[in-house]
Order: sequence, then C-alpha cells, then structure tokens
Amino acid sequence: MRHRNKNNSLGRTASHRKAMFANMATSLILHKRISTTLAKAKELRKFIEPIITRSKVDSTHNRRICFSYLKDKKGVAELFRDISPKIAERNGGYTRILKINNRPGDNAEMCIIELVDYNQVMLDAKTETKAGKTTTRRRRPAAKKKTDEAPKETTKKTEVAAEVTKTPTDAVAPEADTTTPETDSEKE
Repeated sequence: MRHRNKNNSLGRTASHRKAMFANMATSLILHKRISTTLAKAKELRKFIEPIITRSKVDSTHNRRICFSYLKDKKGVAELFRDISPKIAERNGGYTRILKINNRPGDNAEMCIIELVDYNQVMLDAKTETKAGKTTTRRRRPAAKKKTDEAPKETTKKTEVAAEVTKTPTDAVAPEADTTTPETDSEKE
C-alpha cells in the first residue's frame, strides 16, 4: 500500500529516481529549459525549487547542500553565480511548465520546463503589454453618460457659488464706479 506517499515514483527505484532528478536539475540549470514528460516535469519542480531557494544565500553550507542534491560542480557554480542574483526578488515559482504535443512513439504528454526569468520571448511580451497598455472597454454606456454630466453640473454650481461669495467691490457695475455708491436701501 502507498498510503500518504505523495510523490510519483515514476516506476523507478529510489536511487534511480534521485539520480534522474539530479541529472535533470543540472541540465535545467545549465541550459535554462529542457523538454521532458509532464509527470517528470511536475516531480522535477518539487525537486529543484527548494534547491533554487537555498541558492539565494551564498554560503559554504548552502553550496554543499545543493551539491549533495545536484552532484555536479558546474551546475552548483552556475546556480550560485548566475541564477541566484536573477531570482533574488522572487519568492517562489522559479520554473514554468509549458505543454507541447504528445510524443509520437507512445503518446506521452510532453512539456518544456524552464526557468521563469530566462524566457526572453515571454519577458519581452510582458514589457510590451506594460508599455502599450490600453484601457479595457466596458459595456456600461449609461454609467459613462452620468459621469460626464456630473462634472458639468458641479462646475455650474461652483460658478454660482463663486459669484455669491464675491466681495461688494467686485459686484459693483462699471458705470456705478463713476457715480456715487448706492446703498441697499436706495436700490429698493
């Protein structure tokens, strides 16, 4: 029985599985993207993300722990030298799985697993959408008309309020300046 065994053994012994993931993780670190089956990619993600998180702090202890998983000096050096500075701000989700066509021989689900910060095509597309961001169109024309009318009304109200709050010298007509000022009782 396999109660509470969450990992997919992929039909391999434990030693074969560890060796396979060490090789796949090293290839992913060195080449930034690899093509594999979907099941292997999902398990590789669980294997490599904690290793990448460890690489954020460059210490001898962390290098040794990463080496114990990867078993490749070049992979560990690449991880700490190039990848860790690029993912320093990211809190997780360092890999991306993109599904592709099934394999012709056995119809296995294939995918590409890649490091997120190294796909230039997607990064360029993201910057283009941010730079040329357009507003979305909503289907609420009645609400727009109400908002367009509201500022006009408020401007009229503010103009009326401004006229009411004018000082008495501003309210005097130009011809009244030449004559003597009239009092309120004389106007009535």
